[in-house]
Amino acid sequence: MRHVLSAVVQNVPGVLAHISGMLASRGYNIDSLAVGETDVPNLSRMTFVVVGDDQVLEQVRKQLEKIVTVVRVLDVSSQDFVERDLMLIKVSTAGGKRSEIRELADIFRGRIVDVGAEEVVIEMSGTENKIIAFIESVRPFGIIELVRTGRIAIVRSGCNLE
Repeated sequence: MRHVLSAVVQNVPGVLAHISGMLASRGYNIDSLAVGETDVPNLSRMTFVVVGDDQVLEQVRKQLEKIVTVVRVLDVSSQDFVERDLMLIKVSTAGGKRSEIRELADIFRGRIVDVGAEEVVIEMSGTENKIIAFIESVRPFGIIELVRTGRIAIVRSGCNLE
């Protein structure tokens, strides 16, 4: 089972290394990871996805809560939540395929953010399935480069927080 965890951490050097090292040393793999500042300057939010049963989730959560720089841990996936990935993808437009690629980007609600002589860069955010579907749609044109963020998630309004 896939679990999305959100940890509010102190924004100090070494926090990411400490947390990822602790998880790796106990044999837990992080499938996705995104880190960014919050609205509070000295706090950051780490959103990560781990795969395992409820026992694995509980162990990961307990280990995270023991770390001094971790302020709070929330199992986002246990509640109603919104999640998104962000992707930048550079696709070849060789052979006059620019208009077809533009149409695909529009269908998937992507945005062309850079245009070159033989390629375009498209920005897209959405669910993992949407991102994967778009990648497969443009693969025949030739993917030159692709970068993705880890998953970010937030509990929907009106839901109880732990």
